[in-house]
Formats: sequence, C-alpha cells, structure tokens
Amino acid sequence: MSLAIVHSRAQVGVEAPAVTVEAHLANGLPALTLVGLPETAVRESKDRVRSAILTSGFDFPARRITLNLAPADLPKDGGRFDLAIALGILAASEQLPAAALDPLECLGELALSGSLRPVRGVLPAALAARAAGRTLVVPRANAEEASLASGLTVLAIDHLLELAAHLNGQTPLAPYQAQGLLRQTQPYPDLADVQGQAAAKRALLVAAAGSHNLLLSGPPGTGKTLLASRLPGLLPPLDEGEALEVAAIHSVAGSAPLAAWPQRPFRQPHHSASGPALVGGGSRPRPGEITLAHQGVLFLDELPEFDRKVLEVLREPLESGEIVIARANDKVRFPARFQLVAAMNPCPCGYLGDPAGRCRCTPEQIQRYRARLSGPLLDRIDLHIGVAREATALGAPHLDGPDTAGAAAQVAAARNRQLVRQGCPNAFLDLPGLHQHCALDGEDRQWLERACERLGLSLRAAHRILKVARTLADLEATPDIARTHLAEALQYRASSA
Repeated sequence: MSLAIVHSRAQVGVEAPAVTVEAHLANGLPALTLVGLPETAVRESKDRVRSAILTSGFDFPARRITLNLAPADLPKDGGRFDLAIALGILAASEQLPAAALDPLECLGELALSGSLRPVRGVLPAALAARAAGRTLVVPRANAEEASLASGLTVLAIDHLLELAAHLNGQTPLAPYQAQGLLRQTQPYPDLADVQGQAAAKRALLVAAAGSHNLLLSGPPGTGKTLLASRLPGLLPPLDEGEALEVAAIHSVAGSAPLAAWPQRPFRQPHHSASGPALVGGGSRPRPGEITLAHQGVLFLDELPEFDRKVLEVLREPLESGEIVIARANDKVRFPARFQLVAAMNPCPCGYLGDPAGRCRCTPEQIQRYRARLSGPLLDRIDLHIGVAREATALGAPHLDGPDTAGAAAQVAAARNRQLVRQGCPNAFLDLPGLHQHCALDGEDRQWLERACERLGLSLRAAHRILKVARTLADLEATPDIARTHLAEALQYRASSA
C-alpha cells in the first residue's frame, strides 16, 4: 500500500486540534515534499526523519514521497510531528502495518539516532485524544504528564524501534502506569507570619471567600506584598477540572514536561511589563501573565507605575474571564479567570498621611500619580483597603489574627455555600443571579442607593458592593444580607470614592 494515514495533534493556544499526517509514495525521481502549511521546524523534520529511519535499521524509500499535514489551513510548528511522519513513511512503504496506526495518536520529536525527545503541550493533546477515544503515543519523558488525563491509554516509548516492534506484534507495549509524582504539592506561606494589619487580613479573608479583586494602599514596608502572597493559601484547593486547566496552560507555556501537580498560581509581573507580556501575544500567540494566573492570583505591585495602556487591557478579562488575541489569519482564545490583587503607595514618595510628616509631595503631584489609574479599572476592583504602618515590634508573638489553616477553613465553608446556592463564587454572579441571590428589603435598598449617590459610585460599583455584602453574609452563615454587611462592604469602597 503506497498511502498511509497517521493521527497527531497541533497546538493552538491551549487547544490541540487534530492533524492527519498523510504519506504517499509514487514512482519517479526520489524526492520528499512536505505540504500543509508547515513552519521552519516542521520543514526540517524530513531530514531528522530520514536519519532516524536509516539509523534504526529501516529502509528509506527511494521513491517520490509526498507528506500532507491536514487540515492545510492550520499552521503547524515544532518537532511534535516527527514521529507521525516517520510512521507514515514506514507504513506507506509496507515496513509497518498501516491498519495498526488507526487507533493511535502520535507525538514526539525524533533524534537522528531514532530516540524520542519530549515536546511541549502534551496535556491538551492528551485531553483531546481521550475525547476522541484513541491511544496516545508519547516520549517517555511526557508520559506522566499525559497520564493526568484519567481514562486515557498512554504508550511511553524511548525509541522508534520500540513502537515498531509493538506495531509488528513482536514486543507489545504495556500501557504506561502513572507514578503519581505530579501530585506532590508545596505548602503555602502562612498568614500568621504577617504582624498586625487586622483590617487588611479581614479584607484578604473576604476577597478569598468571594473571589473578589483587592487593592491594598499604604506606605512602603507595611506588608502589602506579604499579605498578597498569602492569598493563594486561603483559596480552596483546585478540583480535578481546574487543576487540568492550570496544568494544560503551563504545559503549553513551559519548555519542559510538568514536574509537579499544579497549585493555585501566584504571578507577580514587574511594573515594566508590556501589554503582550501581560495578556499574551507574538506571531504565534503565547499565553501571558493573566493566563498563567488562571484559577489563581495575579499580583500587580506598584500599580500606578504600570503603563496605563497596559492596565487598560485588564478590563475585558476581569469581566469575561478570558482573553482573545486577534491576528490577521486567526484568533486565539486563552482562559484568564484570575483574581487581581494590586498594591500601591498613597503618593509618589509613599508617605502621605505618615505621622512623622515625611511626605513632601504637592497636591498636583498626588493628583497626577493617582490619575494614572482609570475610573473603569478601579470600578472593577471590589475591595479597596488602606494598610497603615504598624508599630515596630521585632519578635512580637503572632497572636493578632488567624493562621492560614483557620482562615482557609472559613473560606472553604463560605465557598461551599455559594456553590450549593448558585454554582459559582459571588464575584462571578451575573445580573439575574445578583437580583435573585443579593435581594434587599425596601429600606436597606434605599439606604444603599443614598449612600452610593453621596459617594458618587457607579451602578457597577453598587452591584459589586452587593456581591461583597453577600460574601460577608456567607462568612457568617446567614441566609440574608443585613445592614451591617452592607455597611462593611461600603467601607471597602468609601476609601476610593
């Protein structure tokens, strides 16, 4: 048979569309033609494949070989198609049974010796192969990562000859047995390490319980970064679906196979980061910081020091939970359901309001500094909290607040109430859900409306106050929102009004 078909997977964003490698042998002068929109690394595969086939003891057909990577309009890059191309040539030249390739999907880069090197983005391909009902063949270094897709049969190989012996029926390969090494997790920093700051810890607890965005404002050295780094430890552990999403993103973004079971991400880009670095981009779009923070925390320290145009790109993903990167030929969609925690100084020098009177900033300088943050962006941050300087007490005992374990238990109980009631954290409630689950009686509604009018808050800000109040009620396990919950939620907005 002079035609063989092998299944593989490309990588587009965090998705793995199917690619069919078609190998056809015809009479004529020996030549190898590769079509199907291959990029440079794929075009070079024909030389790697030729050497791998010959050094493995097979014959390279001295015929006219045409290789088609379908669909033709999908760009293909990387060395992930080497194994599929080699198998297609061997099956088309009847050195391997073509029928045995139909239930398989193959990924792997070939060395000149015929051994296999790991590739990037195996987990999305594994999830897609499981959905298609096929067995996935990968390099052994990628097998543990591919096994995260439970229910998928994975064949791990080190050399082309191992797979050839399996397909010929000489030495069948047993399905790979996962070792479970990817489920080792590291402990989170403890909230008890933060000295004082009872109000900020309370705001952190509320933010974790309802997945609300948080802005910390205060002079240098008051523990803003320390508080932000404790937030991932307060969040509930990732369930299997969320963990697979996070692992798939890091599989696509990383240059090496996954080495640890994913935890809640904590990303802290520098304030000099560009827009593409934050949201993703490039000629072949890659995930940015907001996607790498998916299901975790994005911490922006020194918020006003970021370029304003960079910060404005956060507005859409904060609402939708995803980012769409448009190019001339295609659009790539990346998930970006992150929790934003930002920190800033109250003025350019950082000491506005300090009792020692160290601030020498003029009102115009302070106004210009704060004007770097747009109203629409601040509107999307639910909790605004001031972090004051604490009295210096070296070696003071940690007796002024909960530790991470105790706070995480409160957060888990509140989150569970939200999931049972509405299926999502309070911060993600849509308008119908807001009317249903955050209803107020007539007197409380009028009180909140008057307060928002006095503070000049928008309707979006009023809705977010209702969501925060709903979270405060959930922390106290009360079914209805009370006036005290509204008052506390309003306090988190009053400082920015």
